[in-house]
Amino acid sequence: MLRLGSPSDQTREMNLEDIFFSRLKLMVVMGYGYLDNYPLGERRRQAMLENAQYMTQATIASSRLPHDTKVPFDSNPHPKSTAIDHIFYQRIKLLGVMLSAVAKGFPMGEPRRTALRENLDSIRQTLMFSIPSEVDLAVLKVA
Repeated sequence: MLRLGSPSDQTREMNLEDIFFSRLKLMVVMGYGYLDNYPLGERRRQAMLENAQYMTQATIASSRLPHDTKVPFDSNPHPKSTAIDHIFYQRIKLLGVMLSAVAKGFPMGEPRRTALRENLDSIRQTLMFSIPSEVDLAVLKVA
């Protein structure tokens, strides 16, 4: 993980990581909720749009880090972690695009719903292997 100079910087980094994972988990839950035909009220639509925008910006900023810098969710010491991280970033960006389309009311035919489910399943699987906290796992098991 990227470590900065002072302890206060490290605390700030931890907070950004918590925000990143919280928003990502929320997006996963909202995506599954949409697929299970939960109603999309105005607040949920707005939350989808805001989180999609935040996550897109966060993944763009993280993908610009030097290749030897560890990113917040790079806890898997896989030898090909750079490729895995890149794919994971792309999946998060794709999820943002998909949920933005849902929130804006664009039609989602069966092929798009299938693609959304496959993307959500992949992200959820990666998160379940990367986040050791029981609380985090419980949230994802609901999804």
